[in-house]
Amino acid sequence: MSATTAGPGFDAVIHAPNRLQLCAMLAPVSDVDFAVLREGLGVSDSVLSKHLKVLEEAGYVELTKRTLASKVRTRARLTPAGRAAFAAHVAELQRVIAAAQV
Repeated sequence: MSATTAGPGFDAVIHAPNRLQLCAMLAPVSDVDFAVLREGLGVSDSVLSKHLKVLEEAGYVELTKRTLASKVRTRARLTPAGRAAFAAHVAELQRVIAAAQV
């Protein structure tokens, strides 16, 4: 078991609340604009950038930058590894919740 796991699918990189929300926002779509993610989380640009960087360094998110109307637009998408890690993390959370049900 690595330092980032506490169970079969638990992933500490994803588990942080903002990163968990980011993955949840990215999971049902192909990619999302940075501004949409920022507004959805209600955080500053710098906070979002830091969380995206952690996910990118883990290989879970890919960022692309494009120039549109003289402005740089950043879009984020879950990688296949990110989708698999998010699905495993959600399954582990569901398992833990089910085990706590009495």
